[in-house]
Amino acid sequence: MSDIFKTKPIDVLLRESKGEGGKDKSLRKVLGSFELTMLGIGAIIGTGIFVLTGVAAAKYSGPALVLSFIVAGAACTFAALCYAEFAAMVPVAGSAYTYGYTALGEIWAWIIGWDLILEYTVAIAAVAIGWSGYIVSLLQSAGINLPTALVNPIGVTGGFINLPAIIIIGLISALLIRGVKESAAINNIIVAIKIAVVLLFIAIGAFHIHPSNWSPFLPFGWNGVFQGAAIIFFAYIGFDAVSTAAEEVKNPQKDLPRGIIGSLIVCTILYIVVSGILTGMVPYLKFKNTSAPVAYALQQIGINWGSALVSVGAVCGITSVLLVMTFGQTRVFFAMSRDGLLPKVFGKVHPKFGTPAKSTLMVGAVTALLAGFTPIADVAELTNIGTLAAFIIVSIAVIVLRRKRPDLKRTFRCPWTPVLPALSVVFCLYLIYVLPTVTHIRFVVWLIVGLAVYFLYSKHHSVLTAGR
Repeated sequence: MSDIFKTKPIDVLLRESKGEGGKDKSLRKVLGSFELTMLGIGAIIGTGIFVLTGVAAAKYSGPALVLSFIVAGAACTFAALCYAEFAAMVPVAGSAYTYGYTALGEIWAWIIGWDLILEYTVAIAAVAIGWSGYIVSLLQSAGINLPTALVNPIGVTGGFINLPAIIIIGLISALLIRGVKESAAINNIIVAIKIAVVLLFIAIGAFHIHPSNWSPFLPFGWNGVFQGAAIIFFAYIGFDAVSTAAEEVKNPQKDLPRGIIGSLIVCTILYIVVSGILTGMVPYLKFKNTSAPVAYALQQIGINWGSALVSVGAVCGITSVLLVMTFGQTRVFFAMSRDGLLPKVFGKVHPKFGTPAKSTLMVGAVTALLAGFTPIADVAELTNIGTLAAFIIVSIAVIVLRRKRPDLKRTFRCPWTPVLPALSVVFCLYLIYVLPTVTHIRFVVWLIVGLAVYFLYSKHHSVLTAGR
């Protein structure tokens, strides 16, 4: 039984990432700090800025939404700094799963890996459904009405299959199989478009601010500020996907911390500026019944062409989120398969493209089925609790490894350890606590299923335990 707490040596991980276990077991190193930063922005700037801003302003924070973004951004920075230390020290695919393996042991690695599978799978399906909704809406505005049966799953307003959601997942999967360099290039273009749209909104909105809309500034009190922060916290979590790209980075010791922290800084600034302008343009209560607050604000001041451009930017934003989330899921799946905890066939690298093609096909097939045939809204909260659990594991792992292996070379060190990682743990636990009870129950059930899979299959096929 002690084998389940066995940790994976960092030197073994590094050898695997360099291809010493065979060329079909390591990924090509093609990414730099710019591509990593753009991947982070691609995952972070999406539903957070185009959807959650209105929800949080109307129901929780009011004009103090700016403070909510500052609080959420500061809290997320705690976890990001912990990720950055590990990413630079262990530049291997797998993110929190790999970090847990090196510091806490196999059983904890499995738990967080199983958790990440749930997090990414549900997120990909939910985002694909959101993308489908935006595309259907844009087509309708252009006079093109798709059959209801082809844009909704069974049981939802006469639907049979959400075909647009399946198609976009298929296209994203094909792009990721073709190569991470090509995927990053496409992501760079998409991110540039949506940043341009956000900057356009800032440029227009700055001249239509009415300071009276900021009064009262704290209509729901400080409690509302923190509740708003809990809601919008999940707008920041894209940097987790950046860390999953560690094995494909040219100079991971320098580029990974830059990519993780750089994307977080850029997005935090944009969030704060947009939220301030948004609540200054339109009274916060008017956002109560809209899922597109940025476009709505431009409509309210009579700039309809700007509203249309924002809708295009939202589609780009959601597309890049889907791309990066799918990328992250395939890398976690690949790392777990390479370690033998999942079938090894998914831990192979395509000889021509240098990508985990079979893992990508598996992830694409499962998420496409979920997005195409399932009303995913009921389980979307599982993404939130899964992400928070990952943050907690990584933060604890930083403290543990600092004590167990102070000799390890750390090109980037999380400052004020153990205080800062401990604050990350406390904040994430609090956010898990305020999530709905049904989410807690579903998460526990998923973990029980995962433990059964581990003891029945993964434990007996573990490469580390077998000594192979």
